[in-house]
Amino acid sequence: MVKELVRKHQDLEIYKMAFDMAMQIFELSKKFPVEERYSLTDQIRRSDAPNVANASLSRSVCANLAEAWRKRRYEAAFVAKLNDCVRGACRRQAEAAETQTWIEFSVKCGYLDVEIGRELYGTYNQILSGLVNMINHSQSWLMKH
Repeated sequence: MVKELVRKHQDLEIYKMAFDMAMQIFELSKKFPVEERYSLTDQIRRSDAPNVANASLSRSVCANLAEAWRKRRYEAAFVAKLNDCVRGACRRQAEAAETQTWIEFSVKCGYLDVEIGRELYGTYNQILSGLVNMINHSQSWLMKH
């Protein structure tokens, strides 16, 4: 099997996962009851990730990953921006864990199907794992001078 060349950040599997997750959560949360608009719906969509106001966790990951991809000429800058992805996802006792908690509430309140909740929860774990893997193997992602 030949590894496909990654030319732009949108070609990265981790980016595709994060983007799809953000869109899936957005679409699913549209179906939440009106009375949840400013509580559960807002919480599941929002993130306090740096420089990305009112964005979901995955939107934040996408934005930071795009920026990291453009900084891969220098390992320190690349890794720092990837760490922003993880920190953006893991701030305040893990933003991803917070999102996972809101997913749990959504399931318990009957707004999300149990299987969909499990899928979303698991995908967050995969996204974070992929980001950590990129950080740990940053040399293989750097631009060759």
